[in-house]
Amino acid sequence: MNRRRVSGRTTVALCLGLELAVAGGAQAQRPDDVPALARMADVKAALAAARTSEPRTLDDQIRFCETPASPFKEAARAELLRRAFVTVGLSNVRVDKAGNVLGERPGTQARPHVVLAAHLDTVFPAETDVRVRREGVVLRGAGIGDNCRGLAVLVAVARAMTEARVTTGGPVTFVANVGEEGLGDLRGVKALFSDTLKGRVDRFLSLDNAGLTISTIGVGSLRYRVTFRGPGGHSFAEFGRPNPAAALGRAAAHIADLRVTASPRTTFNVGRIGGGTSVNAIPANAWMELDLRSSEAAALTALDRRVQQAIDLAVQEENRRWGRAYSISVQRERVGNRPAGFTSASAPIVRTAQAVARALGLTAGPSESSSDANLPMSLGIPAIAIGAGGRAYESHTEQEWFDGTNAWQGTQNALLLAIALTRD
Repeated sequence: MNRRRVSGRTTVALCLGLELAVAGGAQAQRPDDVPALARMADVKAALAAARTSEPRTLDDQIRFCETPASPFKEAARAELLRRAFVTVGLSNVRVDKAGNVLGERPGTQARPHVVLAAHLDTVFPAETDVRVRREGVVLRGAGIGDNCRGLAVLVAVARAMTEARVTTGGPVTFVANVGEEGLGDLRGVKALFSDTLKGRVDRFLSLDNAGLTISTIGVGSLRYRVTFRGPGGHSFAEFGRPNPAAALGRAAAHIADLRVTASPRTTFNVGRIGGGTSVNAIPANAWMELDLRSSEAAALTALDRRVQQAIDLAVQEENRRWGRAYSISVQRERVGNRPAGFTSASAPIVRTAQAVARALGLTAGPSESSSDANLPMSLGIPAIAIGAGGRAYESHTEQEWFDGTNAWQGTQNALLLAIALTRD
């Protein structure tokens, strides 16, 4: 686990046009008081409710999952969450300009203000079969873990607080946000911090996928759509003209051959390709979408530079191969810029999360991930992402499945942590 602080945090924030400010008192938490907090009558009742209502949480998980929410098309699922927020007793339930669903639970004081969030969207296109199959404790369906589990636990935490009449210190805002997956580019949380809740968030907790991890390192990413263009033509009559699809293939091969570091972990992926009009026509264009990631900003910048060099080399090779007057050109469009982020292992929010896990007899190991928590991390706001319980496998595939064995532990963990974070 690489725990070096990400550089360039202020620069990233300014480029995004977001306010780099942490409310006073945001670091004042009391991890040592968590065991006593868990024994308080209202909190104890809420923890019991979280466990006994797990069948209902699983039903919600399935219900949410069977409503498609592909990137930029989250509205139908958002409406389900809006109704759920009303049903579980949240106040001021609303949908903001970006499409985020918000509901509030007031505290006894104005601060600290805690945001508990889970993203609405999945990676899958709208036509994906999202029906869920139950096989005992196993649920099978695209997106069933990432992030239908997070959404179900988001609602379950609010329900348990309401049923047990839990009193919190500061308020909690529950958010089902858009734009975490694919080309969403964190547009949901960017809207929260630049507009909807600007200057009001003291602590941010993201419920993302399953498991019982505490993610303190936000893996940054750059995403590109790269389009190769050429003259096109008949596959036989104009044979010998440079081919944009061939240039794309050369570029993908060069990128695949790149060597990257294991620490900080740095990755690349050619995620989608397309173009052309017919099998017997030289395409006039071909495109690919790239995902570049690293937990360290400098490593991501270095990878970006090497990828761009690989693309330029591919164009040169394809043009040189045919030696004709026609030539290939390339256009690069950056379609995603997710800032890297870091929350120190010694930060109060992390120590509180660890104390909560211990109080519940759980093991919640540290991890690094790419989530909505990246954005507040990059702004210097205390933030982590946690798993929502159970186990998920084959995420981001249509074969995704979720093991619900003892999944209630994730609900209890999120519940107690959200309550603990509202305390000065």
